Amino acid sequence: MTGPITESILTCPRCGFAKRETMPTDACQFYYECENCKTVLRPKSGDCCVFCTYGSVKCPPVQEQRDCCS
Repeated sequence: MTGPITESILTCPRCGFAKRETMPTDACQFYYECENCKTVLRPKSGDCCVFCTYGSVKCPPVQEQRDCCS
């Protein structure tokens, strides 16, 4: 049995810059600053973290269908 995917490519909605990042497995990341344009990304309503909103892969707790960020 394999664990959750721990890397995701975050894509900035403002400038389109994308970067592979390692996701925390035991916490949510609420803020992320785009390396290119310096926009601070925040999750959209209904999402628990920036990876669930802007990432290519949802965060590990969501992948495992666990309660995230509680």
